[in-house]
Amino acid sequence: MKFSNRSVRWSKGIVFSASLAPAFMLAWRGLHQHLGANPVETLTHVTGDWTLRFILITLMITPLRRVAGLPDLIRFRRMAGLFGFFYGSLHLLTYLWLDKFFNWQDILQDIAKRKFITVGLFALVLMVPLALTSTSGWIRRLGGRRWQLLHRLVYVTAVAGVVHYYWLVKSDIRLPVLYGVFATILLSYRVLVLRRPGAAIFTYSRSRFGLTTRQQE
Repeated sequence: MKFSNRSVRWSKGIVFSASLAPAFMLAWRGLHQHLGANPVETLTHVTGDWTLRFILITLMITPLRRVAGLPDLIRFRRMAGLFGFFYGSLHLLTYLWLDKFFNWQDILQDIAKRKFITVGLFALVLMVPLALTSTSGWIRRLGGRRWQLLHRLVYVTAVAGVVHYYWLVKSDIRLPVLYGVFATILLSYRVLVLRRPGAAIFTYSRSRFGLTTRQQE
């Protein structure tokens, strides 16, 4: 099933607004002092949760478009990835600014001492080249194959994000384990299904819609 250009534009507007909703909700709660007894902790956890959720949504689009027969879902993948980077940046900024007040000596000691911060920072650093090369222009510059190879860093990002969350929590590990299960399923799908001989993959072209389908060699 394919959508008209008008439908895709409306859908993108709706998805964009929905993706911004958590940030607006946090801002509203902050202005009305509804962030709980520890506002910094609330901001850190909520932005971290949404970072990981958008990373998983990005990974979910490929299997969902194949299973549901909705190839135009690919048009939302870049948006999901960029929102993952957006919330990840807010997550880091909350830590650097509101938690550590840009005390770099304290921050460096924290990174060296707490492994969950180290792996979380590693995950966010990996997202930087993904965000910077998310445009069609970068796909042309790098070439489809090299661009796809670079953007497989999202797999490492997803694993590092789950590990960061798991190491962060001290008692209730249900949510990071749930995210871990989703990440395992989505990554296993790529290994077991998308890498089979003859599986359809999607590559960049200069067509109006930006993507075409070909059979994997």
